[in-house]
Amino acid sequence: MLADQVDYVLGGDTHRDEHTIAAVIAATGGVIATRTITTKERGYQAALRFARRHAPGRRIWALEGTGSYGAGLTRFLLAQGERVIEVDRPIKHDQRTAAKDDELDAIRAARTALARAKHATPRSDPAADALTTLVTTRGGAVTARTAAINQLRALVVVAPETLRTKLRDRSADDLVTRCLRLRTTTAQPANQRSVTIAMRSLATRIRTLTREQQTLAREITRIVAGTAPFLLAEPGVGPITAAQLLISWSHPGRFASEARFARIAGAAPIPASSGLTPRYRLDRGGDRQRNRALHTIALSRSTRHPPTRAYLDRRISEGKTRREAVRLLKRYLARHFWRLLEHTPTGTPPPIMIGPCS
Repeated sequence: MLADQVDYVLGGDTHRDEHTIAAVIAATGGVIATRTITTKERGYQAALRFARRHAPGRRIWALEGTGSYGAGLTRFLLAQGERVIEVDRPIKHDQRTAAKDDELDAIRAARTALARAKHATPRSDPAADALTTLVTTRGGAVTARTAAINQLRALVVVAPETLRTKLRDRSADDLVTRCLRLRTTTAQPANQRSVTIAMRSLATRIRTLTREQQTLAREITRIVAGTAPFLLAEPGVGPITAAQLLISWSHPGRFASEARFARIAGAAPIPASSGLTPRYRLDRGGDRQRNRALHTIALSRSTRHPPTRAYLDRRISEGKTRREAVRLLKRYLARHFWRLLEHTPTGTPPPIMIGPCS
């Protein structure tokens, strides 16, 4: 347990402009002092002075949001040789009635760390940080492009007949190309002229977002190929899903076991038995982006990878539903990729296989 390894735990509730730090005695969970700091260099230095004053012995930092609001403080503390672990933010079930107290949240972070037997270390790999930025930005471009395409198709529906006849039932790429060629004249009716201008504007936006998305995808591919090329050799794994796996995993030792990796990915089995029939259900929690990557890989393998298709067929023949069989497959994939990333970062990957899943 953590209380046997350290004398003090410094819990941190992180926000955009301020962080609240609480010093807690590891043996008893008692609170010594709290401090609010700014999210600037001098604020981080004040946090370190606070720790040295109130927690002078063996200490560890338990911070929320080490990959977001707490990223700056985490990098500063690691550079100073401090030990840092990551703590999940509490789930707010009812935002309308839930009270918010930063000091209590900081204390809760420290006591949560004391109560757990295993802990996750913050993301600290430069490649993972770079991929996080690129994947997030690409995701925004994809979302904006999809919204623009939907808006353009909606305009086609209400466009004047002369435009609608030419543009309906076109693929997205063909529709964008044709809309970019549209021209306006002063002789056109006001409605047709305004719709034409709007369509051309949307088509230009879609083309720009498409190029942005492709540029970001090429850079993601370059980093993944240089960091973990063995992931791209896995069936069903593309550059984007490989990048998400690298982001979630970050570095060796971040997760104490493959079971913890699966739990955080929302791929661990949740007991849902009723009566004498033992069964499990899908986990709706965890890192949904990591879960999405595993789900995408599972779907791709189920259509293109014969061993995976045979495994799913066997599970279904045993009485599992399709959803339960996919859950088992995702649990296996979480185990497989954790071992692959943890133990063969630069070596030859283990053979691809579909084995027993739990």
